[in-house]
Amino acid sequence: MKTYGEARSFLEAYGVQGVELSDESGRARVYLVPAWQGRVMTSASTGPEGPGYGWINRSLIASGVRKSRFNPFGGEERLWLGPEGGPFSLYFAPGAEQVYANWQVPAALDTEPFRVVGRDARQVRFEAGMSLRNAAGTCFEVGVTRRVELLSLRQAEAALGHALSPELALVAYRSENRIGNCGPDAWTPEGGAPSVWMLGMFTPSPSTTVFLPCDGENVRAAVNSDYFGTLPDDRLSVSGGLVCLRIDGAFRSKIGLPAGRDTGLCGSYDAVSHHLTLVRCRRSAAGDRYVESRWGAQADPFGGDVVNAYNDGPTETGEVMGPFYEIETSSPAAFLRPGETLCHTQEVFHLQGDEALLEELLRDLVPGGLRAVKEAFNH
Repeated sequence: MKTYGEARSFLEAYGVQGVELSDESGRARVYLVPAWQGRVMTSASTGPEGPGYGWINRSLIASGVRKSRFNPFGGEERLWLGPEGGPFSLYFAPGAEQVYANWQVPAALDTEPFRVVGRDARQVRFEAGMSLRNAAGTCFEVGVTRRVELLSLRQAEAALGHALSPELALVAYRSENRIGNCGPDAWTPEGGAPSVWMLGMFTPSPSTTVFLPCDGENVRAAVNSDYFGTLPDDRLSVSGGLVCLRIDGAFRSKIGLPAGRDTGLCGSYDAVSHHLTLVRCRRSAAGDRYVESRWGAQADPFGGDVVNAYNDGPTETGEVMGPFYEIETSSPAAFLRPGETLCHTQEVFHLQGDEALLEELLRDLVPGGLRAVKEAFNH
């Protein structure tokens, strides 16, 4: 893993200007890029000489080439809108077969900038406007505001509901991502509605496991794992209330948990570097409806997932976009009347240090604790 300082210097050398947030010690840092939708490109818990946690597509950025379908620049937290597939997809044109050759990321979510409208040492605010059309032909005029704040130790502890040892290196930040209906018509189940979709891109490794705690009984049946075909048993582990995905960037796969089964928390752990990532969002509530992002025909376009994890690998054309892996959270579908807004808040925590301290933390947050995550594929 390259250092945060190297990543920042690399981006600036290729003209990618950023906004940096930092605490008083200079150890906790977050680097955001307004030109790429205000995304968090990377962060650090031990200053510029420590590891940078976000995955950055150095070859694409250095090439200066801009791809027509999607530019996977990287970044550990970016804002997209769902759904990806289905009758109300924002990524396929009306009437287009939903296969990779026809998949198209809207420029507003790929290459168009967000405006910086306020900032200080610990927070930055962005705004943008988007005009989008879904596969059903419905047009959306969307206003977007995004605020990212670097959290203090006390704020991080309050968010997790757990004391954190000062011996653990920590960087944590919160993003508030609001979309508004700026058009003349309501967003409805009949015409489709967008959702806020947050995706974090990280560097895969054979020692990394993604985990999604699952609420309720019969957990295996609750997991959606057929996004790209059947998932082999050696890549998906379900034990008790814990769902784990093998992360190596070599096999394209995705899993998710639907409304009512998420806990509002997910994450990943690298057993070699002792690096724990936690992602927290609002837990689904009774009556919430989430957009379905599977490509093609859908039984219920609003029966989608709350949290997802993605492991990169060759697509059906043999192309590899990264490799990287993603941890994703979504808001409920935004059934908004003109002038109304919906806000999706997400918190990201990176902790690194002694495994005993990380185990103490996860014991209260994840079924089976850190041991269950580490042993998910040791069989």
